[in-house]
Amino acid sequence: MRAEIGLKEVAERAGVSMRTVSNVVRDTGRFSEATRARVLRAVEELGYRPNTAARRLRTGRSGVLLLAVPELSMPYFAELAGHLLREAAAHGCTLLVEATGGRAEAELEIALGRTDPLVDGVILSPLALDDEAARAAGTALPLVLLGERVHEMPCPHVTIDNTEAAREATAHLLSPGRRRVAVIGRQTVPYAATSATRLAGYREALEAAGLRYDETLAPAVAAYGRADGAAAMRTLLDLAEPPDAVFCFADAMAEGALAVLRERGLSTPGDVAVVGFDDVEAARYAAPPLTTVAPDKRELARLAVAALLRRIDGGTDVGPTVLVAGHRLVVRDSG
Repeated sequence: MRAEIGLKEVAERAGVSMRTVSNVVRDTGRFSEATRARVLRAVEELGYRPNTAARRLRTGRSGVLLLAVPELSMPYFAELAGHLLREAAAHGCTLLVEATGGRAEAELEIALGRTDPLVDGVILSPLALDDEAARAAGTALPLVLLGERVHEMPCPHVTIDNTEAAREATAHLLSPGRRRVAVIGRQTVPYAATSATRLAGYREALEAAGLRYDETLAPAVAAYGRADGAAAMRTLLDLAEPPDAVFCFADAMAEGALAVLRERGLSTPGDVAVVGFDDVEAARYAAPPLTTVAPDKRELARLAVAALLRRIDGGTDVGPTVLVAGHRLVVRDSG
């Protein structure tokens, strides 16, 4: 029978003190990022889990967190949920995952803690939650918001700089001299923050290149799936002057766009270059492999879980309530 793994064994594997292991696992105290990485690697390799039963008796908390995202069928949210599950486990917590369907009422019920009374706190990626409902939810349960929608409420909001990421992606498409760069992802529904922030970056890049924004090169979409990207790409190719490049606000839409380019007998990037957003696993295996913006999903997960645990422990974040993870443009063969 395998002996129980404790702080001592993790400390020996990581080459640090037991106190440092405890601090990293509980996200308290001071330690370097390199130390944190060594400890969490040792935690994963040894299969260490803190004694959550003892903690519950001591603190009265369940050790259960809840992640709520719009759709788990969307590759980005599925991959991000995997990072959050691992990060929560490293802190000795159980993470439940729910899909809201992007419905405001479902998002509010989850944020208010009405779906599971044992949950200590919630990480919510909202699509439809309005400011008034968000303010009410922000006082009901320890809450961290995830994604582009920045509500005016007293809780941490974890995101990336979507506007800058979109500006970089568009500038990359413009750099070889392309001048009709289209965008797939514009939405007209309320609270379409992904659309608004990424469209702003696209327009900034156009302006910097001395180009005028043309809404015919930005067809509206209802959702961010493959079918939406394919339909928008057909609309763009049917224009009197089709685009020579397309920036898609999600890799799934880019996959749909690539499929339409193939069915029309057009080459990528020769006839039309394509850039996506999310860097999901499928992007590496698209035909051709997709150039895309890669949010740092691991850092997003780390920031979100750490912020939520601080709030559960009664702490408040010092400084800005918006916590920004990194991103990078991954250049492959599509553009």
